[in-house]
Amino acid sequence: MKIAIILPCLGGGGAERLHVSLANYWATLGHKVEFILMKKNGELVPLVLPEVSIYDLKADRIRNILFPLVSRLKKIEADITLTAMWPLTSISTIAWYLSGKSGGLFLSEHNHLSVSTGKGTALHAFFLKATIRVTYPLATGIIAVSKGVKNDLCDIGNISKDRIRVIYNPAATGIICQDITKKKKNELWACKRDYNILSVGSLSDQKDHKVLIKSFALVSKEINANLIILGKGPLKKALMELIAQLNLQDKVHMPGFFLDPSPWFCSADLFVSTSKWEGFGNVIVESLECGTPVVSTDCLSGPSEILDNGRFGRLVPVGDEVLIAEAIVESCKEMHDKNKLMDRAKEFSVQKISTEYLDYFSKENVE
Repeated sequence: MKIAIILPCLGGGGAERLHVSLANYWATLGHKVEFILMKKNGELVPLVLPEVSIYDLKADRIRNILFPLVSRLKKIEADITLTAMWPLTSISTIAWYLSGKSGGLFLSEHNHLSVSTGKGTALHAFFLKATIRVTYPLATGIIAVSKGVKNDLCDIGNISKDRIRVIYNPAATGIICQDITKKKKNELWACKRDYNILSVGSLSDQKDHKVLIKSFALVSKEINANLIILGKGPLKKALMELIAQLNLQDKVHMPGFFLDPSPWFCSADLFVSTSKWEGFGNVIVESLECGTPVVSTDCLSGPSEILDNGRFGRLVPVGDEVLIAEAIVESCKEMHDKNKLMDRAKEFSVQKISTEYLDYFSKENVE
């Protein structure tokens, strides 16, 4: 098949990463895959296989992509067009319709929109609902990355639950954790302590690293531990100031964004996510894949589904510094079955999820 994937860019976010994994895997199966990007940039561009083409719309704003996208869709006549992240999904639907509706169009939503866009104005909320209710019914199929995202999308768009298919993210990418030497471990974690605690995510309000750092201040009174936060984002300065205020400079480090964070996942004693909301939570799966235990907030809407309501990791209330700290300390001191965690991660493998996508494409196109 010819498969077109429409995205804003290939930045380091979870949605972008999963589409690179899908595209690369589909290309190895012999499908012809093309990324159509608003701008050809982002940290993940180097990870795209040579067999996967990238078309640059060269558009700085989403409002400028409609007619260039119509033109590109007309030219390539894809069998499947997959697009993600509202409002790009709605614009892509209009472009697909104007281009002649070649093949099938599938819209994929990766966030809890009622929460992630909840700080907008009343006009913004109206625009969100209106565009989804007008454009989404035109698509061949709709994909949500978790049951929580599906329910949210149904409420916003007044969409029947039968119209939306839940397909989890292919977040288990086949990492093979090798033993990290003591020297390398000390280099990664800045200094040697009894426990190494990891968090990975953009330095934004959604990930709530402020609460994580405050929780770690309580943790450090109980156990001798390091905290590494990997990622980049607008709140780095504020978080650095909080670290200094709590006198944690020698225990909390933020080395930035890394294309391959697997050495930290493999050498961590615990992974912690304190998100206020999630669409799915790729990093939780990445941690499980390395056999690293997880403490996560029980936020909307992916972590509880990945951890099966606590069977594969601890779930704690959003924003509760004390309970998060307690869960971290208790998890560090517990024995964990790494094989059990790694087996759970296999449920989210690239091969398994990619096949679910292809099956859904075929089913909906036939119908």
